[in-house]
Amino acid sequence: MVVRNELSDEQIDRVFQALAASTRRDILRRTIEAERSVSELARDYDMSFAAVQKHVAVLEAAELIVKRAEGRERLVRANPEMIARARALLARYEDLWRARIARLDDLLAEDPEPDPDPADASS
Repeated sequence: MVVRNELSDEQIDRVFQALAASTRRDILRRTIEAERSVSELARDYDMSFAAVQKHVAVLEAAELIVKRAEGRERLVRANPEMIARARALLARYEDLWRARIARLDDLLAEDPEPDPDPADASS
């Protein structure tokens, strides 16, 4: 099986949009732990069933979760492949910023001591 590592700009936008809301992050966390029905998820939030369904739809559009039908229920589980791809993207951003900070540290370390004040030399 070939796993793509690179996310398109559109996929990146959908992932960050999906993770921007605390309810969606919580739904994702809960579906990482175990597959859950949308009804079960909805019971734990102070919002309508339809609102929870919309949150699930955003996560599904970002491919962070997978939804399947089992009888009349819709079961939701996390998609570990997309989570791994998003994690790899964030790791690349972290590496980029750590390299920039290291370069800045190097530049600051190279800065020579300031020249003494010429007025101090004449005394």
